[in-house]
Amino acid sequence: MKQYNALQNSVRDTLERYLADLGDTDPSGLYDMVIQCVERPVLQIAMQHAEDNQSKAADMLGMTRNTLRKKLLSHKLLSEK
Repeated sequence: MKQYNALQNSVRDTLERYLADLGDTDPSGLYDMVIQCVERPVLQIAMQHAEDNQSKAADMLGMTRNTLRKKLLSHKLLSEK
């Protein structure tokens, strides 16, 4: 799958640049930082393609609607009502 490889390559290249920019500084919390950076746009695009239907977006993402809702709230992409 070409797009999947392109995404992997993009992440790899960006991480290599990030680590190079750190120089002698040891990275900390790298995994959590990457997940936070990637998760937000994934949620935004899924919701956009699902026309803000949380059930459809959750199915698209392979998670439950409740999990999606928690993630949307944690990224401040949904207001608590």
